[in-house]
Amino acid sequence: MRWIAGVPALLLLILFALSNSEPVSLELWPFGEFPFKPPLSLTLLAVLALGYVLGGLRVRIAEYRHRRAARRAEDAMRLMEAKQGELKAGQMLAPRA
Repeated sequence: MRWIAGVPALLLLILFALSNSEPVSLELWPFGEFPFKPPLSLTLLAVLALGYVLGGLRVRIAEYRHRRAARRAEDAMRLMEAKQGELKAGQMLAPRA
């Protein structure tokens, strides 16, 4: 499935990079214009990559809370299973009347 979606996307990226090779001037507000003029395709692909990385970091940070809750639930379950085992062992050792 990855190949079915990945190969056409890669071909589109290559065609995009080849079609948009003219240099663009970039400015960042407090610093002014950059000293170099990268190609338009490189600029857009870098911005997309940065968005991808920042989005991945945001998801990873958000899932950390859920992983911690799952870990605590697993620890609580192990504790309950251990107590249940102790109770069963105590019932087997107790004399029945």
